[in-house]
Amino acid sequence: MTYIYNFADVQAADVAVAGGKGVGLGNLVRAGLPVPPGFVLATAAYGAFVDANGIQARIQELAALTSEPAPQDYEDASAAIRALFTGGTMPAAIAYELAAAYERLRDGGESAGDRPGDGDGESAGAPVAVRSSATAEDLASASFAGQQETYLNVRGAEALDAAVIDCWSSLWTARAMAYRDREGIAPGDVRLAVVVQRMVEAEAAGVMFTANPANGRRDQIAISAAWGLGESVVSGTVTTDDLVVEAGTGRVLSRRTADKEVMTVYAEHAADRGSGVVPDQGVPDQGVPVQGGTTEQPVPAALRNRAVLDDGAAAALARYGTRIADYFGTPQDIEWARADGDFFMLQSRPITALPEPVADIPDTWPLPYPKGLYFRASIVEQLPDPLSPLFADLIDGSVTRSLKALMNEAVGSEVVRDGDVGLPTINGYAYYYYRTMALWRVMGKAPGAVVALARGKAHMGMTGWREFSHPRYKEVLKDWSAKSAGELSGEELLGGVRTLLDAGTVYYTAVESVIPIAATSEISFRAFYDKLIRRAGDPPAETFLLGYDSEPIRAEKSLYDLAAWAREVEGLAPAILNQPTAALAESQRNWLPPAGMDAALWQQWRPRFQAHLDRFGHAVYNLDFLSPVPADDPSVLLDTVKFYLRGHGNDPHERQRLSAARREDQTDRILARLGRTRLGRSRRAPFIRLLRWAQKSAPVREDALADVGLAWPLIRRMLLELGKRLVYSGIIASPADVFWLRQQELQSAVEFGLAAPQPPGTTEPLAPVAVAITGAARPVRADVVEERKMLWRGQAKAAAPQLLPETRWMKGVFESMMPARSQDQPSDVIKGVGASAGRVTAPARVLTGPQDFGQMAPGDVLVARITTPAWTSLFAMASAVVTDVGGPLSHSSIVAREYGIPAVLGTGVATQRLTSGQQITVDGDAGTVTVEHPAG
Repeated sequence: MTYIYNFADVQAADVAVAGGKGVGLGNLVRAGLPVPPGFVLATAAYGAFVDANGIQARIQELAALTSEPAPQDYEDASAAIRALFTGGTMPAAIAYELAAAYERLRDGGESAGDRPGDGDGESAGAPVAVRSSATAEDLASASFAGQQETYLNVRGAEALDAAVIDCWSSLWTARAMAYRDREGIAPGDVRLAVVVQRMVEAEAAGVMFTANPANGRRDQIAISAAWGLGESVVSGTVTTDDLVVEAGTGRVLSRRTADKEVMTVYAEHAADRGSGVVPDQGVPDQGVPVQGGTTEQPVPAALRNRAVLDDGAAAALARYGTRIADYFGTPQDIEWARADGDFFMLQSRPITALPEPVADIPDTWPLPYPKGLYFRASIVEQLPDPLSPLFADLIDGSVTRSLKALMNEAVGSEVVRDGDVGLPTINGYAYYYYRTMALWRVMGKAPGAVVALARGKAHMGMTGWREFSHPRYKEVLKDWSAKSAGELSGEELLGGVRTLLDAGTVYYTAVESVIPIAATSEISFRAFYDKLIRRAGDPPAETFLLGYDSEPIRAEKSLYDLAAWAREVEGLAPAILNQPTAALAESQRNWLPPAGMDAALWQQWRPRFQAHLDRFGHAVYNLDFLSPVPADDPSVLLDTVKFYLRGHGNDPHERQRLSAARREDQTDRILARLGRTRLGRSRRAPFIRLLRWAQKSAPVREDALADVGLAWPLIRRMLLELGKRLVYSGIIASPADVFWLRQQELQSAVEFGLAAPQPPGTTEPLAPVAVAITGAARPVRADVVEERKMLWRGQAKAAAPQLLPETRWMKGVFESMMPARSQDQPSDVIKGVGASAGRVTAPARVLTGPQDFGQMAPGDVLVARITTPAWTSLFAMASAVVTDVGGPLSHSSIVAREYGIPAVLGTGVATQRLTSGQQITVDGDAGTVTVEHPAG
């Protein structure tokens, strides 16, 4: 039987034979990269050794630990198993093949096209590195780095046999066994191949990542370099120079040259050699010393502060990295060495856990139109993140048309003229823009406009919303919902998106006329009650405004009722709880029951849950089309149902009933008291009038806000239909990439016929016609889309100013009107607006959007930039709410009061300053959030 494979003979599919490291080296050799010569001792040799020494059963017995083993259990099992290996004998057939391959290697039998360094002809034999190559190692899904051992500077056939046996036994180090347990890999599922590779007596070595692990940038290469051998760099035992190189040009973007005190070199004499045991990373187990080995020595004074790689050498090494990454088609973690000025690639494996690429966080805020003022308020409060390119282009014109029409209809004159207002982006963030003179013109007309809107002029205000704006929005949606997106032309789809967006924007403008009316009603009632009615012992004003129905509360009760119904259907509740949320969400979309769930139970559950989505699934987390709504991805709602099924949370029906009863009881008590005196009777009528006004307005405000996204599920379906067609035409890589196109790019694709309906039965993601049209198999806009995503991720980490320009007079005039406090809050006490009373100390849970909702645990403090009606389901789990944006009359405050939990809103900095898991105290009365530090 053949146990030895030269690197060039190892194919990509040979992981079971050569292990991950062996396959990686085989690929490098076939790609023509400079690799020191070597060979792989196949996994069959490991199996033959175990069988010949009769230790397999004992290994499995010792490796079968308890369900929750302690660290010492791993140590004890490892010591016993490794003793089985060191007490074993190398089978003669393996020893013969190994010695012959080593002899060929000494004589230079396999060549990589480059000289690996000195050492030929030495009596002890060629120095080699003996490395583990596990069958579950160096894969894209898990690195497994550092779990087995490497032996360096091994010389002579006898030492090689010993090193191979020790390498096999390192499959059973305590850390390797614990790692496999965590990854769910059974002891019987792993085998170990061994890589034997000619040593490079390196003057310098290190590690190269072909994508920057700090920011995920695929166009940047990160290099660590040190003097001497490279294993000490991998294990982290020496200080390295660190460079970042631009992949395309080889330009050094950043450099940190370390004071390098020690270096790893060959041990020249037995008296000062090391054990030769070097794990890929981490602290080495005690291995059996082998011939040769390595040792540490001081770096010569002339080299300590000298750069290991100059700019030219760094660029040359980066070019190798780019070649390797292109060959493998995925970012690589590469070990390299340099001898006599030549580079050698020692190992390459996929980078695991690489973050998505992120551009630099912006630190300046350039104004697109210098003579203007910029505000992040009103509709911008529901756009907390940078905008996707397509939404930014579409919404700017739509908002401009809507605002101009509203103001001009309300006051009957050309108050807003062309170019006066807009919704541009700065670093991706949306801002309301007003030309300076136009702002004063609008503000001068504002009082008259508010009165006109309150009276329903321009179809605004409560009556206008109920009788015109809301029905009209639903009618436009109904017309377009009757059409099949798959049968519409590209022009019709894009026209429909614009029509629906305009309808939604006009509707939102109507909502903006409802919000100030609702706010004014509550402010008026609160002021009258606090100054002229309230006495010691009387409840706060909000007590009289709680216990009413609104769309977010109805949605919450619907989910609670779903959970209550599911508990009554035999077997349904455990079936839902036992399924991963992602599987339930996917099955909701494709109609098929999740794997392992009874079909009859699924047929009962799906239509009931779908009915909820049909009614409430349009609630937006973020107005940007980029963000799915619950109708697209119901995972958040499913998690809420599971929350209720586990017995958490309170009955919202009962909570509402108690709030309403307390409200009515306190109202009767106050009215009775007012009726006892002449002064009281004079105040009784205005109290009732203001109270009824506020009670009627607040629920309408929540109903109006909840329906802003009525058209959003359909708009997203239409855009994704366009996206599917552009995938077929070779323009973008996936349907969702349509959101990253500019409006003009999408318009051009439509005009050129690249968004026509696909032929029936089309399944290929990139049809041959696309190559004919575009001239390339890679989607035309793929690179541009990735660049825009990268830019967006960097922008998303920025804290967008509420006002621009950030001048003293701007802050003095407008800051008090903005929905967030100053971002200059460096202390442990963050100030905001107390919007719901109470005081709670609990862990913070910082959520950027629905993709994070699964992290929320019962009792956490919900921390977010904003919350919209779509976030309401999380309030049932939260002990308190903290936001960057919002005020005492915002959605967050109203819902928090209904739930009876503290809320501090409009902090401006909470999501920047707080981290998940951090203990904080939320004081809704004082309007503060305090970071708690552990004692001691």
